[in-house]
Parts: sequence; C-alpha cells; structure tokens
Amino acid sequence: MSASDSTPRVGVWLIGARGSVATTVVAGCAAMTAGLHPPTGLLTETPPFTESGLPALSSLVFGGHDTLDCPLPKRAEALAAGGVLPHGLPTAVSAELAAAEREIRPGGPLPGDTRSDDDLIAAFAADIRSFVRRCRLSRAVVVNVASTEPAPTGDALPPSSLYAAAALRAGCAYVNFTPSTGLHHPLLRQQAESLGLPFAGRDGKTGQTLLRSVLGPMFTQRALTVRAWSGTNLLGGGDGASLADPSAAAAKNAGKERVLADTLGTTPEGEVHIDDVPALGDWKTAWDHIAFDGFLGTRMVLQTTWQGCDSSLAAPLVLDLARLAARAQERGLSGPLSELGFYFKDPVGQGPSALGEQYGRLVGFAERLREERSGGGQRGGGFADGPVAEGADGADVGSGGGSAGDSGGGGDGGVSSSVDSGGLAGEPADRSGEQW
Repeated sequence: MSASDSTPRVGVWLIGARGSVATTVVAGCAAMTAGLHPPTGLLTETPPFTESGLPALSSLVFGGHDTLDCPLPKRAEALAAGGVLPHGLPTAVSAELAAAEREIRPGGPLPGDTRSDDDLIAAFAADIRSFVRRCRLSRAVVVNVASTEPAPTGDALPPSSLYAAAALRAGCAYVNFTPSTGLHHPLLRQQAESLGLPFAGRDGKTGQTLLRSVLGPMFTQRALTVRAWSGTNLLGGGDGASLADPSAAAAKNAGKERVLADTLGTTPEGEVHIDDVPALGDWKTAWDHIAFDGFLGTRMVLQTTWQGCDSSLAAPLVLDLARLAARAQERGLSGPLSELGFYFKDPVGQGPSALGEQYGRLVGFAERLREERSGGGQRGGGFADGPVAEGADGADVGSGGGSAGDSGGGGDGGVSSSVDSGGLAGEPADRSGEQW
C-alpha cells in the first residue's frame, strides 16, 4: 500500500505470506484503498472505530515469511480462478501484489536446516528489522496466518513459536490468528509480557465457532438444557491438508469446545469431526447438530449449516487485528489484549466467551484507543514515533524464516530477556550473548 510522505506507514508482516489468507489480505486491502470494493467485514471501518487513531488502510505495507515459492501474483490468479477473489482483481492490484512479493523472505526451518533455534530467531528478526528500515515504517505488527501445526511435544520450540520469538526480538506487536502454539509456549509467555509488547490470539473465529458463541448464550438465556452438540467440518486447501493430522485437528477443536463450556456452563456430549476434502479448495462447510430439552422435557433439535470461503472470512479480521495491535503499541499498551477476544476461539487473558459481550468489550477498547497517549513513552519494545531511518546501504540484513503451511507461514517463538527495548529506533544492539 502507499501513503503520502506525511502519513506514518505501518508494516504488516505475515507469517505464511504466500498463503491464501495472506494473499486475500493484500489484494483486499489494495482493492479497498483504490475504491474498487467497499470494506465489507471490517469492523475497524465502522463508526465506533473512526476516531480511534487506527492506521489508515492506505498506510499499510506488507511483507512476511513463507516456505512456499509460489509468487503472490500467481497465487492471487489461482484464487480468482477459484472464485475466492473477484475476477480481474489480481490484474487491477498487480502492483501492490508485486510490492508485497518483493518483501517476502524464506521461512523455516526447512528439512535439513542445521541452524539452532536462536539462529533461526535471529535471522527471522533481522528480516523484520530490515523490512521496517527499508520501507521507512513507524512500526510493524507480526501476524501468524500459517496453516495449523501439530501440538508440540517436549520442550522444543515449534515453528510458530520461533516466529513469535522473532517478533518480540524485533520489538513488534504480535497476533496469532492460528491455533498453533505461538506465544503460548511456556518459554515465551512471561518474556512477552515483561518486554512491554502487546499481543493477541489465538485461532481466528470465522465460522462454526462464531455461530457457537451466539447460540450457546441463547440456550443459556432461555434456560434450555443442551444435551448434545456435535459438528462436522468439511474443508479443503492448506488448512484441510494440515488438519488431516489428528494432533493439529485436536488443537483446532480445543477452541471450539471451550466456547461451549464457557457459554453453557457445562460440556455437552458430542465432538467435532474435521474432514479434508481437497475438491472444496478454499471453501468450507460446517454442520452442527444440537439436541436440547424444552419445557416438560420435550426433546428438540436445532441444526445449522455454514458454508463459506475461509480466506474471505479471515482477511478482514486480519486487517482489523493488525490495525488495532499497531494502535495499541502506539498508545503504549502491553501484554495480552484480552479485549480482542471477539476475534478468537481461544483468546488470551480473561474475558467473556459470548459474542455480544465480547463485542461490547471491543467497542470499549476502541474508546480507550481514542484517548491521547499519556506522557512518558511506551514501555518495553517498539519503534520510534516517526519513520525509522534506513540503514546506510538499505540492504537486507537477514536470511529469513518462514511458513509451515498454505494459508500462512509457520510460527511464533522464543526471545531473549536481553532484547533491547528500543526496537528499531537505531541499529540493533550486539546480541552475541543473547539467549532465546
């Protein structure tokens, strides 16, 4: 995206930058900025947010990590052929897609990669710092939109946690839109809070769980007893392939079940089955069968069917979250942004699970962001208020890390307690003795 020289530009660094969700984010932002399409699905473009000081869509600059090598323009053409993007949009926003493609760096770890966790984190963080300097950005937000990874075993950092650690080391706000571990790894969570950086997640709420967060409170408020709640998900694309792994599917389903337990006050019988149907591509169908008791024990059933395009459902949420996280860091907020629970199946921090209550907290957060920033600067990491000076030669300074899946690169990760708090205001400090 482009903005006038007087408008601070904000980076959105996407983990899984060549995936379907990331491609839809970049193309969609370009289309809205050019006035080609309205901002349907973007809460941050509705009245409660207009005075919150959010970065303009036209000020966003995209880059990221990925292990895939399909160029962004080519991926956009494939999405248009599948009906995910409007016909002709890839051509209309080809310049923006090409600009984002130039800012994508190799992800990892790839098979045969012998680098240590700290080496990978350092390389990924260097890519992000270089992106901010090269594009003269005021700050950047790292957003994980990778395909779901299996739950980690042992103490090793999974790819999602490596990327999250790199975000922290680079002084960036962080959003985990996936159910992957990210900052939930025990080695990282406390360090994330101590660095004074805002973070949000996890697992974007786009379809079946969105409905559950509405229907669950309805049954409770009407004093109807839910006996069983079963569901089936049919989906293709990268997510379908990754969720064919039982451990990855278990991580996904945990958030779905949490919503029911929180809103119903009990865990009903039944479970969710996820089936990979490659022929569906980027489209998914979610079916729920809810058995409940009415007055005098009369047994009844509610069935719902949700058919949607995963990337189109996710993209506006990713843009909302990037803008809100960037503004939160600018305002000096830090730690878990629990007010953003509206967007997630398994939100960080404490908060309600009912969608209506979550929306109320989100609107309250928008009002909080309107307040003038208090004196004394922001705590912990982050960037200077103005654009960061470019390095002497403007060269890239890292080899990059990246994605583990189709809809986005792969992860979040460890960070050293010796991370400098100045973010990118100057050259990075010597980190030769740093531990992740």
